[in-house]
Amino acid sequence: MSQLLLDITPDWWPTLDNFVAGGNLELLSGLRHALQNQNGERMFYIWGEHGCGKSHLLQAVIGAAQASEHRAVFARRSVPDVCSVVAMDDVEKLSDHAQIDLFNLYNQMRDSGGMLLVSGKEAPQHLSVRKDLRTRLGWGLVYQLRGLSDEEKAIALERHAKIKGYRLPKEVTQYLLRHGRRDLPSLMGMLDALDAHSLSLHRPPSVPLLKQIMQAELELK
Repeated sequence: MSQLLLDITPDWWPTLDNFVAGGNLELLSGLRHALQNQNGERMFYIWGEHGCGKSHLLQAVIGAAQASEHRAVFARRSVPDVCSVVAMDDVEKLSDHAQIDLFNLYNQMRDSGGMLLVSGKEAPQHLSVRKDLRTRLGWGLVYQLRGLSDEEKAIALERHAKIKGYRLPKEVTQYLLRHGRRDLPSLMGMLDALDAHSLSLHRPPSVPLLKQIMQAELELK
């Protein structure tokens, strides 16, 4: 049972279409517009708590740019070279040297008309990074990514199950939201583990099977 949790490798990729926007419709619209149009502001700083969907959006934008045959890179920790589109996740985790690299990349991307997305856990003025980098990150469009309500998380989970080819019973969704971890990536991971477990037993997803998966997760800690 515990091995099921270790073996889960989601076979889906974050996209703008499978992102549940909730209260973030303006941001989603702005990202789509920036991908399609070279005019206007194309520098974004997105911030919010862990698990609210920052990485999903950044990876989705890179995937969309690559599908349109743009040179696009998603990065963490180390800063890439100038591309058409760059997404830099977890800015607060950058080393001092990498912060200098990102400061220079920001200037180069703005001059070249490229699209740069940077994410962090706090608003620019509260970030523990170089002052000049904080200033640059505040120059473009700054959005706080709002977390989803339980109703919106339920929609996301049911949509994820549908994409994977099965119907998620409402009682399973409700139990997971009441007893699972609060962030959507963890909920999705638990759902993938439930799917694999139910397939291995040739049984439909159910609350008893979900309880088994959640107990196995506790045993791994």
